[in-house]
Amino acid sequence: MSHTSLAPADPAPTRAPGPGAAPAPTSAPDPRALAERHGLTVSGARPPLPEYVRLLWHRRHFIAAFATARLTATYATAKLGQLWQVVTPLLNAGVYYLIFGLLIGTRNHVPDFIPFLVTGVFIFTFTQNSLLTGTRAISGNLGLVRALHFPRACLPVSICLAQLQQLLFSIGVLMLILLGCGQLPTWSWLLVVPALALQFVFNTGLAMIMARLGSRTPDLAQLMPFLTRTWMYASGVMFSIDVVLKGKDVPGFVAALLHANPAAVYIDLVRFALIDSFTARQLPPHIWAFAAGWALLAGVVGFVYFWKAEERYGRG
Repeated sequence: MSHTSLAPADPAPTRAPGPGAAPAPTSAPDPRALAERHGLTVSGARPPLPEYVRLLWHRRHFIAAFATARLTATYATAKLGQLWQVVTPLLNAGVYYLIFGLLIGTRNHVPDFIPFLVTGVFIFTFTQNSLLTGTRAISGNLGLVRALHFPRACLPVSICLAQLQQLLFSIGVLMLILLGCGQLPTWSWLLVVPALALQFVFNTGLAMIMARLGSRTPDLAQLMPFLTRTWMYASGVMFSIDVVLKGKDVPGFVAALLHANPAAVYIDLVRFALIDSFTARQLPPHIWAFAAGWALLAGVVGFVYFWKAEERYGRG
């Protein structure tokens, strides 16, 4: 019986491509390397933090113009126009005076209650409106965000700047109220400038945090009025925190938290600067340190938190 060999046959010889044959396909170039070779960059990429600050500074004129335009457009269709910047907080103060001053009788326990109340309303409204409008800074300007390339932090900063401009109108009316109530100008009135500067930094930091959150969750804007209203009642806007806590069995840490509340801190500083009967004895200890600390914390954390999502704003 014969056995057939199962050894593998010799491989077929390869032929060199003829002169008319197509060249063998080569691997596609790496897109990243190709883009880098031609100087292309990712659209909307987040720049390094120092570069981002520099770009934001270069857009300072846009920020100021956008803030002024936004403030003008807010009351463009109203018959009283820009007067509503002053009328609105005054009406709020009138309502709170009716409820807390007359019906509840808070005015009997607080000297110079009208300046006390109006100051609290104006200063808290600055923070409240900065948060409410800051929450919509991105979600309410999607057309601008998607059409133009600029540091997105310009939007919350310009919104807070517009609120500061509105507050300055209110401060002018507040000065008239103070004069009408017998409060004469003193050197302490100049303390309003650093107090409002620190509050502006604090408000801007919070607005940046809320702008990033609101860009992903637009429904947050519907919840913010309830949160800010609760914050207002805990900030001593319509009453003195010391008077309310007097004689009550409140844990010490609760009283400390109420006094360290940033809204209460900035309100107390402005009251101390403007109202003669609101003396240093009514201020919590180290209040300027608290004011600077809140501004630094909110400003740095808010700015970095907002910058971290720079490339995602306006995308789906």
